[in-house]
Amino acid sequence: MNMQNHSPRNPPSQFRPGQARGGPMGGGPMGRGGPMGMMMKGEKPRDFKGTMAKLLQYLGTYKVAILIVLIFAVASTIFAIIGPKILGMATTKLFEGVVGQISGTGAGIDFTYIGNIILIMLGLYLVSSVFSYIQGWVMSDVSMKITYRFRKEIAAKINRMPLKYFDGTNHGEVLSRVTNDVDTVSQTLNQSLTQIITSVTTIIGVLVMMLTISWLMTLVALCMIPLSLLIIGFVIGKSQKYFKQQQDFLGHINGHVEEMYGNHVVMKAFNGEEKSVAKFDKINGTLFSSAWKSQFLSGLMMPVMSFVGNLGYVAVCILGGWLAISNAITVGDIQAFIQYVRSFTQPIAQIANISNILQQTAAAAERVFQFLAEAEETPETADPVQLKTVEGAVEFRNVRFGYSPDKIIIKDFCATIAPGQKIAIVGPTGAGKTTMVKLLMRFYDVNSGAILVDGHDIRDFARQDLRQIFAMVLQDTWLYNGAIMENIRYGCEGATDQEVIAAAKAARVHHFVRALPDGYNMVLNEEASNVSQGEMQLLTIARAILADPKILILDEATSSVDTRTEVLIQRAMLDLMKDRTSFIIAHRLSTIRDADLILVMSDGDIVEQGTHTELLAAGGFYAELYNSQFETSTTA
Repeated sequence: MNMQNHSPRNPPSQFRPGQARGGPMGGGPMGRGGPMGMMMKGEKPRDFKGTMAKLLQYLGTYKVAILIVLIFAVASTIFAIIGPKILGMATTKLFEGVVGQISGTGAGIDFTYIGNIILIMLGLYLVSSVFSYIQGWVMSDVSMKITYRFRKEIAAKINRMPLKYFDGTNHGEVLSRVTNDVDTVSQTLNQSLTQIITSVTTIIGVLVMMLTISWLMTLVALCMIPLSLLIIGFVIGKSQKYFKQQQDFLGHINGHVEEMYGNHVVMKAFNGEEKSVAKFDKINGTLFSSAWKSQFLSGLMMPVMSFVGNLGYVAVCILGGWLAISNAITVGDIQAFIQYVRSFTQPIAQIANISNILQQTAAAAERVFQFLAEAEETPETADPVQLKTVEGAVEFRNVRFGYSPDKIIIKDFCATIAPGQKIAIVGPTGAGKTTMVKLLMRFYDVNSGAILVDGHDIRDFARQDLRQIFAMVLQDTWLYNGAIMENIRYGCEGATDQEVIAAAKAARVHHFVRALPDGYNMVLNEEASNVSQGEMQLLTIARAILADPKILILDEATSSVDTRTEVLIQRAMLDLMKDRTSFIIAHRLSTIRDADLILVMSDGDIVEQGTHTELLAAGGFYAELYNSQFETSTTA
């Protein structure tokens, strides 16, 4: 696409908005929270079920891998669950041996039996660890693939989005979709899915093992569950609103930081540091408050659940001691049961924590899905026009357009431009000059009327084919982090080094590039601040020359260069514009006196048109604009 329509304040870079760490439980296995998705202000309540259903559809692509994770997670948990029961057998044998020695009725401790039990235990735990590692590795692979797919779809979606979306959306919010939100989904999926499987398996398996030991002790242990569920429900209900607020203001603070980072020169020039810091402190204070409350409330989960678990533990110990005295169970069974009680309450707390994490996952995933569901550009026509040769004739036929339907800025624009003509568009600020260029490039579609190129409505072209007809040089220059050679070659990716240098010479840029430390191989930094604004302008002009377009658009293309350089560029442009239709937007009317046709715009309409001499002779709006520049110069 031979154009330069990118905003200079958002070059591709490695800058990434700040990320907040910490999941619902803070540190520990259940608290490895990643960067949290950002919720936009005024967002509707989350559609948890709908979002999770969409997420499950994405997971459905990896059914085999998920099945492997399920099998290995269950197997790992089962092997770990069997351990305490077998260890209890060793404890019982050891107890019986000690009692036998003391009473003189037994043969002593059977170390061979106990040694065999220990070897079996080691084998069980080793197999459990191997299975756990395998399921973790497979789940990590699945989550990374989903992350890759999300980012790929978002990147493709961005290219299909209309400019209207980006005009009304904070750039930091858009960046967060690719970074924070996707990372949150990836990390919490990797953490939560296997944890749900192992926790549920642990609860079921431990319950079965407890019942095999003593149904009465199991009943006592189960009495703690209703109390646990009440505590869990209370904590989740209180903490969730703070998690949402935390994500909300994380988005605002990232957007503010990105905005200040991209415009720090302007901010400093107008002494805006104090105002910027004050705004940051206000947002950061709210973020701190909500984050502190959410972490504090969810952090209560583990100690409170541990307290409830200890109550059950005490009750089981008392009952178990009484049953052991009654010879209803063995000492080893009590020891195993106590381990199972601890193992039983832990997964309940983990599931409670996972419910918080899943809310966070749903919040981030919902933002990703909302972005992927945003309205796209008007679909391409099924049978696009294919021009074998482009003449460059352009017609604006009763064009009507407004960025919003209730604010029409182009009311009834009509103009006919012959191939090869040099057309200047002039008028006061806000007259609609640049808007006409955006419509011509089909960055926006007209509300009514039509724009024709060589007699064909531009809506009948594929966008890529249409934009290959044009090359564009804007007042706002855009260069990316790369070598000067590659920045110029952006206009025609297949160009040779010799063609790039020839374009640079034509743009009068060759002499200063050769004076740089590495010449054409010098790497521009992320904001291209290691060359001057005028040099940046020259490089973008060289890029347009290399594109060799049939229609050229210059929007204040020489606004950042000195007068002498401007004269040189004008000469180069005269050669470039030969046999090409050219649209020139200019505020300095002295630069467009040789235009074939001058369109004078005011309030979205053409009020005058003609050559420079004709318009001056008419003594109308153009003559007033032209003479006012000289009056201003004289006054100055």
